[in-house]
Amino acid sequence: MITNETNQAELSGKVLEEPKPSHSIYGESFFIFPLEVPRLSGHVDVLPVILPERLLAQAGLSKGARIGLRGQLRSYNRIIEGSSRLELKIFAKEIYGFPEGDCLNRMEMTGFLCKPPIYRTTPFGREITDMLVAVNRSYNKSDYIPTIAWGRNARMAKNLPVGQKIRVEGRIQSREYEKLLESGERIRRVAYEVSASALSLQEPPAGE
Repeated sequence: MITNETNQAELSGKVLEEPKPSHSIYGESFFIFPLEVPRLSGHVDVLPVILPERLLAQAGLSKGARIGLRGQLRSYNRIIEGSSRLELKIFAKEIYGFPEGDCLNRMEMTGFLCKPPIYRTTPFGREITDMLVAVNRSYNKSDYIPTIAWGRNARMAKNLPVGQKIRVEGRIQSREYEKLLESGERIRRVAYEVSASALSLQEPPAGE
């Protein structure tokens, strides 16, 4: 799936629940459902998929169906308990039948670093760099996509300046974590991010 598009996702997996209404905009209704996407390691990512009603009618999705899809990874700002929260969802543009036994999770995007990268090592000594990549979309919109790089890619990314244009190839993954509330209560949440398998610089940052 090598294209000139700045944001391309292609996944295959199992529909875990029947699609349910998500929202409406400009008279068009959208639906959401969780897609179970297995990794080669045996771990499973459960990813939220949004699709327009017209595509839902064409696809005829049902619980347990095995599908493939092509679309984009998009970010949405939600106001939750008075604070803004970034949510990621896969926006499906095409859905097709996919054979049993195969595993597909590809993400390719080109965008700009909009925050300084954060470099760290895991308790097991693995190097990791966290990035936030702004990917331009039509109608002067942008998607802000959390991205992680490991090992050699992490070392390359850790000193990149804000504004650097990069291309990322990898996969979309889900990750559970605990959030400590001001009350002292701990709640479990799920984060979505792109795990980079390849990272390349596209051009110097603006002003250089």
